Amino acid sequence: MDEKLTQDQRLTELVEAFKRDSGEYQNIETPRDTDGRRRLLRSLMNIRMPRRMPPETLQLQDAYLRERAEGKGIVTLEDIPVKEGVISIWQGDITRLAADAIVNAANSQMLGCFVPMHTCIDNCIHTFAGVQLRAECNRQMMQLRAKYGPDYEQPTAVPMLTDAYNLPAKKVIHIVGPIVSGRLNAALEQDLADCYRNTLDLCAENGLRSVAFCCISTGVFRFPSERAAQIAVKTARQWLAEHNSVMARVIFNVFSDKDRSIYEHLF
Repeated sequence: MDEKLTQDQRLTELVEAFKRDSGEYQNIETPRDTDGRRRLLRSLMNIRMPRRMPPETLQLQDAYLRERAEGKGIVTLEDIPVKEGVISIWQGDITRLAADAIVNAANSQMLGCFVPMHTCIDNCIHTFAGVQLRAECNRQMMQLRAKYGPDYEQPTAVPMLTDAYNLPAKKVIHIVGPIVSGRLNAALEQDLADCYRNTLDLCAENGLRSVAFCCISTGVFRFPSERAAQIAVKTARQWLAEHNSVMARVIFNVFSDKDRSIYEHLF
């Protein structure tokens, strides 16, 4: 890989490489503007099934994504004030956080979002981590299917740990939250609490001292935001009280002003 390539040159080469890789879209017209090429690259990454990618393309992708991360601005723990004990609230793009782990709200297939340019956190994390993340999730799911059968899907509240690749974080913890299809009930609330507790347990088991939680299940899984926040904060407080000094920081990452207000009112 030529280290002297500009970021725009990397983007242009990556778009062409991913077009060739796609087969179906190899003849699609490449936009002339930077934003258009970024959208096309992200879309091609989003729809790509996990399979081998030439090493030189991966190296180019990694250089491009790491410079994108620097350009967006990496947020460290020192940049985020503590709200209570080791708990913080931070509003912004979770892919900017340099925590030991960030939490991804995954679906039961555990392969990320395949909808081009979708704004869900699953799509964002997989996009800016790079295609290696989907490949690793696929490897883990294949191992689980070899053990439990070809129809295996990841159960609710069972976390999966992967590398973070080109994200500032060290690891990604993927977890399937409960889906609210009717009335909210005690079983769904317990499932959500288990998501937070099991994730914190996984952090402790793997020596991950800081974690950033997204608002699990509050998007397309339709868990009411205010109740979800109450469960998240209560569960984290209880876990931290039971595991003194295990975690250096627990961050509740919110994106909307509404969610920030909900969390702020709990402290």
